[in-house]
Amino acid sequence: MLRLERLRRDHAPALLAFEQENQEYFTRSVPDRGDAYFVEFSSRHRALLAEQEAGLCHFHVVLDEQGDLIGRVNLVDVEGGAAELGYRIGERAAGRGIATAAVGEACRLAVAAYRLSALRAVTTLDNPASMTVLERNGFTAVEDISIDGRPGIAYRRQLGATR
Repeated sequence: MLRLERLRRDHAPALLAFEQENQEYFTRSVPDRGDAYFVEFSSRHRALLAEQEAGLCHFHVVLDEQGDLIGRVNLVDVEGGAAELGYRIGERAAGRGIATAAVGEACRLAVAAYRLSALRAVTTLDNPASMTVLERNGFTAVEDISIDGRPGIAYRRQLGATR
């Protein structure tokens, strides 16, 4: 059983360790954040908390049964009742349905806690697992796009009833 927790200041050490542990794994399917991300992690974490406090974004960590941080799910650029969904599940937890469950829970929170009416998401075409997660959670492909020079696809989900 997994749970999502709203990002807090005390998540910083576990979140940094998670990102460092999975950096190489993530860069196989998403654009690399680069070394500056890790050097500036503390100030970046504080900035994310400030954005969340202002209602501009909703950041979550994904915890497993033991309380270990195994992923993150974020709703960013909140405006006009919509937000962009982004998520990362660590390599140790991949392939077990965790991303599908975590995105499903984020969709439920988007309606129940944040009163959002639509979500957007993007992924590269060479990331079929991410496309599957989105489609299993009711997202519909709406547009071919480019993500850092790689072919991608944009998705959208109207909210209102949780899945």
